[in-house]
Amino acid sequence: MRNKAMLIGAVRAGKSTLTNALLGRKVEAFKTQTLNYYDWIVDTPGEYSENPMFYKNIMATALEVTHVLYIQDATSEKLIFPPGFSMGIPKIPIGVITKCDLKEADADRALDMLKTVMNEGPIVMISSVTGMGIDHLRELTKMDDLEAMRQYVETNANEHLLFLG
Repeated sequence: MRNKAMLIGAVRAGKSTLTNALLGRKVEAFKTQTLNYYDWIVDTPGEYSENPMFYKNIMATALEVTHVLYIQDATSEKLIFPPGFSMGIPKIPIGVITKCDLKEADADRALDMLKTVMNEGPIVMISSVTGMGIDHLRELTKMDDLEAMRQYVETNANEHLLFLG
């Protein structure tokens, strides 16, 4: 099976914009109302992550993917995932901090938030607008295990790419 990634995160966290950047598309992002399947990416509505009543939808969709990208907006003070959330989904986790190019971004705060969600895995700080971190994210989603990801991060480490655990 070809690797597939599901993006989950808050409303307006940048999931659809990230989807377009990963696929190399120049399409205006829009409010996702339902699951959207694009090639190797599943874009989910933010409500799936923000409302625990929709967690069953995340769990069901996770059966179709190999990776789950936990999206945290660097401009938001709000964390919508409960502590240890990634441990309840048996898929390869990748933390993604979006909107890192904006002046109001606080990547350190977003990183601290993601550290409560994931106990192990790579975290990539990105800008879907400038392209920062997008190539790293594409490469990580091609990998089949956390050890390969750890080695990739160690080889390519910079301030926008790190590994937890």
